[in-house]
Amino acid sequence: MMPIQCKMARTALGLGVRELAKMADKSPTTIAKFERGEELRPTTIDDIRRVLEKAGVEFTTRGGPGVRLARPRRKKLQSRSGAPSAG
Repeated sequence: MMPIQCKMARTALGLGVRELAKMADKSPTTIAKFERGEELRPTTIDDIRRVLEKAGVEFTTRGGPGVRLARPRRKKLQSRSGAPSAG
């Protein structure tokens, strides 16, 4: 994950720096430093990435660094017979 991807992911989720910091159990200063491009320990970056992925972000690199929100999985409706229904 690149710093710009962190900021894009946070924005896509509607999170502020403080909110992401709390979710990742990091300080807001740590999140801000990373988004400015300052070097952090790889384990810290991994922790932040895991939190963002758990929140539904997918990181992309095709055509440059980017993010997208994961599509929610659609559950197939089942009829009373247990067979999946159309739809």
